[in-house]
Amino acid sequence: MAQALDIERWNLECEFNNTDHRTDLNGVDRLIVRRGQPFTISLYLRSASYQPGVSSLDCVAETGPQPSEQYGTRASFGLSANIDTSRWSAAVISPPGDMVTLSICSAPDAPIGRYTLTLGRSGRIEFILLFNPWCPGDTVYMENEQSLAEYVLSQDGIIFRGSAKHPIPLPWNFGQFEGGILDVCLRILDMNPKCQRNPGKDCSGRRNPIYVSRVLSAMVNCNDDRGVLLGKWTDGYEGGVSPMFWRGSVEILRNWDTQACQPVRYGQCWVFAAVACSISRALGIPCRVVTNYLSAHDSNSNLVIERFINENGELIQSREMIWNYHCWVESWMTRPDLKSDFNGWQASDPTPQEKSEGVYCCGPVPVRAIKEGELMFKYDAPFVFAEVNADAITFMKKKDGSTSRVTNTVAVGQKISTKSVGSDAREDITHLYKYPEGSDEEREVFKKADHQNKLLHQQQNQGLHLAVKVTSDMRKGCDFDVFAVVTNNTQSDKKCRLVFGSCAVTYNGFLGGNCGFKDLLNVELAPGAERRVPLRLNYSKYGGLVTEDNLIRLAALLLDYTTKETILTVRNIVLDNPEIKVRILGEPKENRKLAAEITLQNPLPEPLENCCFSIEGANLTGGNVISESLSSSVGPGEDAKVKIYFTPTHSGLRKLVVDFDSNKLCHVKGYRNVIIGK
Repeated sequence: MAQALDIERWNLECEFNNTDHRTDLNGVDRLIVRRGQPFTISLYLRSASYQPGVSSLDCVAETGPQPSEQYGTRASFGLSANIDTSRWSAAVISPPGDMVTLSICSAPDAPIGRYTLTLGRSGRIEFILLFNPWCPGDTVYMENEQSLAEYVLSQDGIIFRGSAKHPIPLPWNFGQFEGGILDVCLRILDMNPKCQRNPGKDCSGRRNPIYVSRVLSAMVNCNDDRGVLLGKWTDGYEGGVSPMFWRGSVEILRNWDTQACQPVRYGQCWVFAAVACSISRALGIPCRVVTNYLSAHDSNSNLVIERFINENGELIQSREMIWNYHCWVESWMTRPDLKSDFNGWQASDPTPQEKSEGVYCCGPVPVRAIKEGELMFKYDAPFVFAEVNADAITFMKKKDGSTSRVTNTVAVGQKISTKSVGSDAREDITHLYKYPEGSDEEREVFKKADHQNKLLHQQQNQGLHLAVKVTSDMRKGCDFDVFAVVTNNTQSDKKCRLVFGSCAVTYNGFLGGNCGFKDLLNVELAPGAERRVPLRLNYSKYGGLVTEDNLIRLAALLLDYTTKETILTVRNIVLDNPEIKVRILGEPKENRKLAAEITLQNPLPEPLENCCFSIEGANLTGGNVISESLSSSVGPGEDAKVKIYFTPTHSGLRKLVVDFDSNKLCHVKGYRNVIIGK
């Protein structure tokens, strides 16, 4: 007859298990394990000893407020001879005696979250279960160790901003293993409206990374729920901070948690994406932030962005826009609901733009489905397809109320970028989203997606050519020239009007004040001739107009008096911020105090007041932001310089993220990679 084990006490062996399950960076004071992988606990018996074939132990694992076997949120199992990694199972792996080493394995498709495990009548333990991308039976399984180190374990990274012609790396502290962050991520799942409505069903859904990713894409913004971030793109940041203020996700997630789930103010696309990436990695879903340059926002799903300009070439604001760049995330998983060709990277977008199934969320949709033009595939394929493929058509609204079509080539969806595995270099992943421009495959995709506009593209006018050229050195604080270059490729003399203007612009297309303007009524060109027209941009004019995005929109408009044809060329330029130099003083070792000597030279022709440097870094600054202010102003050409002390807690390659802020130069970012020894 089977004898139930009489358990007096137990040891969860947290340090061994968490290290084995690659969760030890969360700490080793509690049990955090990954699904489909065995963990071991030590049981100390009150009476009798363990006898193989005689001793028994009834185990029950439960998660969520309404555990049920029907929903997969409750599992009952006894002792087996061996562990079965395809389902919940338990086996004793120690010789007979009064101390029992029990090996337990969860099912590779068990819901993630907080669990209680009841062992017989007297044992009751608690643990957290996460997705397991190291387990071949898990739908988030990823084969490559370097990729896993980057997309699950790496706590810092690079997000690309700037422009297609000048991508600018922004360092980011994802910090998914910092103290308390995993608890915040689980709370986000619990606060989602689906969980509030039907907790049993929601907890069951947590077995599925498709479901979890979709929940996160809704919960990172607060538009329909008690989500994490409030987005703001216009009219200042009263009641919160500029999205450029953030250096990482940790402070945002902690603020949401400590402020009773009130949204943190404010986010923009890269902040939404970075926070979604932190949460996904914390839960065990491989994830990366991607940037799409010249990203279309198509609000009526016709794959066409209609833009209007006035007779000076200035954009008339409308709901459909082309963002200078837009960031979203990709998460790695299989799609058992679709054909197997569509496993792998799935795009989802937590920035609130359009509603999906009545809620501001987007995705996950297979990146491959976007490339193949499969717009019926779940979720939200048409919106993401438009972001990288929409056609832009420009019309001029004249003073008399009439409109006319303007020749304007804008290639939407350029230089789709993410951080490379194992280095800070930019990896171009455009080929994962689209076939080469002009290829037969591209035409086939447009046919399938019913993208008539791209199929009907007329040959652009070959006669007059208009380009905007810039110099390589465009630093904030300097005066510099930009050029409109007109070339006459026809056989006849041409007489034209050239309007060349510039204005401040935000990264998502909102226009600011005029930074410089020229209107030449009489540009004459002989056949084959070229004319370069300079426009001087002076800091005294643009300095007070550009936003923290450091972007200026250059627009050249050419009217051919004989053919009445109008050509528009637009180019956004990014002004470079000064470089932040970081020197580490002392030998970088675990638990040894270090100093970072940080320097920035003032590039502006005016003094900087209220200067402040801040640093943060996963396992470097104790999960906190450390700031140091300067007591005096910094004159033109002078150095702002501080020493900030910090104590690293873990060895390995770490990124120290630095932010400089002042009255005239806001939120300049820099970083230094530091190798911390043991």
